[in-house]
Amino acid sequence: MKSKIHEYRNKNINVMSKNIFLVMLSLFIAITSCKNKANETKAEPTIKDTTANKEEHHETEVTLTDDQIKAIGLQTGSIEQRNLKSTLKVNGKLTLPPQNQAQVSMLTGGIVKTINVTEGTFVKQGQTLATIVNNEVIQLQQDYLENNSQLTYLQAEFKRQTALQEDRINATKTLQQVQNELGVAQAKQRGLQTKLQVLGINAANISTANFTNHIAVTAPISGFIHHINLTMGKFADANSILFDIVDNRFLHLDLTLFEKDISKVKIGDKIMFTDANDASHTHPATIFALNKSFEDKQQAIIAHAKIEEQTETLLPGMYVEARIQIDNYKANALPDDAVVSNGDEHYIYVEIKKNHYKQIAVAKGVSDLGFTEIKPLEEIPAKAIVVIKGAYYLLSQLTKGSGEE
Repeated sequence: MKSKIHEYRNKNINVMSKNIFLVMLSLFIAITSCKNKANETKAEPTIKDTTANKEEHHETEVTLTDDQIKAIGLQTGSIEQRNLKSTLKVNGKLTLPPQNQAQVSMLTGGIVKTINVTEGTFVKQGQTLATIVNNEVIQLQQDYLENNSQLTYLQAEFKRQTALQEDRINATKTLQQVQNELGVAQAKQRGLQTKLQVLGINAANISTANFTNHIAVTAPISGFIHHINLTMGKFADANSILFDIVDNRFLHLDLTLFEKDISKVKIGDKIMFTDANDASHTHPATIFALNKSFEDKQQAIIAHAKIEEQTETLLPGMYVEARIQIDNYKANALPDDAVVSNGDEHYIYVEIKKNHYKQIAVAKGVSDLGFTEIKPLEEIPAKAIVVIKGAYYLLSQLTKGSGEE
């Protein structure tokens, strides 16, 4: 009886073990199947993204409409040869030579009758700036005419006395006296003529019928009226400054060159400079003179440079930052805005036909004065037309949607 009971228990245990094994096997198969499906689900987007990125990478051309080009203000230019490495950075300011600036005054005072110019007006040398009234010049004109009449008489008398002397009719003393009076009258005449000329009155036009009390204030140089120190009806004092005139066409640079850099610079060196108010625009200049002694209280000299272009944006007293080219190294360069970056990659955009632009990969070199050296990583067409403003818009068009995916 006990033997049968034991055999029955063993059978039950074997059945339970077999059932547990089957349950565990089923769970293992189910879990493994779920994992494989999950892995397959995750793998599919990865393959899709890779394909998408690959397609985007090869998209290097973009076409814009005329309205888009106008809206973004797209501008094009060309690759320039610039010296961005072998330059010496110096500071200075814009100055005018003394002969190209003037302070206008009069030797005699008077009441202001007319003012013919305004501040900022360009005037030519000799142009009338204002007129003043002074009755004292009437006496000067009167003295000139009286002396002129006396001079005419003495010239005739000298001729007569000379003729008499040749015939030994008059005394030598009489001829000498007339000759002396004639010399005095001639000297006085020249003096009065000069005084009238300084006051702007032509002595040849003076007659008893046209005395004038008007004195013209004229421009001693050509240039722009900087300041007017006159008002209508005001008494203008003698020797007071009535007008300031500056001729900005002759602006030049005064650059501070420290002792350690003097040997690097010579006359004829080329310069590119920007003014403090507009660092985006560069201007060319050339050194034409170097001072031969140090400035007061500093171990530095002044280098003078002539500006190679005319511009109305440059004014006397402006501070500038300049780069002196100390050798002839040149590199391909574009304005900073022409080179755009996407991560560690840098691009420029070349116009291949109207409104159609191609992306070209480049490496960036030295940046200075608003320009960046470029080193092409693929071929750039000869005389390429490059986008110098609006390049970031082209980059965004080519990379559009990559962030969403």
